[in-house]
Amino acid sequence: MLNKRLLLSVATVVCALGIGYAMQPKDPGRPGIAAPGGGTVESSDAAPQMPQELDLALTNISLTSALPQRSGVPQPATPSITSRAEVQIGCDMAAQAQARPGALVLLQVTAPCLRGERVTIHHQGVMFTETLDDLGALDVVVPALARSAVFIVDARSGDAEDRAGGAVVLGGALAVVDVPDLDQVSRVVMQWQGDSGFEIHAREFGAQYGEAGHVWHQASEAGAGQVLRLGDPNQIAARLVEAYSFALVDPAVAGEIEISIEAEITTLNCGREQTAQSLHLNEGRLTSRDLVLEIPDCSAAGDFLVLNNLVENLKIAAK
Repeated sequence: MLNKRLLLSVATVVCALGIGYAMQPKDPGRPGIAAPGGGTVESSDAAPQMPQELDLALTNISLTSALPQRSGVPQPATPSITSRAEVQIGCDMAAQAQARPGALVLLQVTAPCLRGERVTIHHQGVMFTETLDDLGALDVVVPALARSAVFIVDARSGDAEDRAGGAVVLGGALAVVDVPDLDQVSRVVMQWQGDSGFEIHAREFGAQYGEAGHVWHQASEAGAGQVLRLGDPNQIAARLVEAYSFALVDPAVAGEIEISIEAEITTLNCGREQTAQSLHLNEGRLTSRDLVLEIPDCSAAGDFLVLNNLVENLKIAAK
């Protein structure tokens, strides 16, 4: 195991709380070394605001709602994608949302005349970019951030411009669903745009890097919680999201889940300023923090920045 360690001063332009951080080689079996000073974040108790670019002109909106039958507390398992009951005829975009155990939502989008088009999903200030398939359909499981969960699907073309000089709106749809078990889930979300290389790492109840209970999007073993990654990275300047969720299904479970945000230094992000936002859902209450940092130059490619204290560790109390 390599012993290489590089300390770093991360330049930031957002103000308020200090972040501990470190740089480490690309090796998940080794924790980072906290360094003083550096990154700063902005904290808010209010739900995050929609970005200014969300100047939607939605037409032909389909509003759907579904409330599943439930018994007991759900297990934190990703729901299976189900096929649609009927085939949509015509060109209108439609969206439907179905609540699933673990405060997850199955969002299904249908737009038969927009095959292969780029769409942006908006939910409670979170945005991610997806691509409709060859039938103009999209099925995606989204971690909910509100009891009454609203999802806006926005499709617009970058190949043509309208009279105002912006992208032409191709279609839009909206779906709403009640998420009854939202307060039974603790959730950490990270969102960013482009090739920033951010990742959420959760180390559950004392687990170390590489051990069972170290949960991230490429973990080889399942943990008590799960990480979902949303967005199509093949799209230009794609908006991407990662979410770690822990469902409070066992009242006897207690302990701490350590959360860190890590960013791999690559040839695509090195030497550049990167921005991101984290959101924390706890007992139905949503808070957010913003981050701006300067990634080191390309000589550090292959290493990781480890941002400690960007989000609070999850403290699970027995009930």
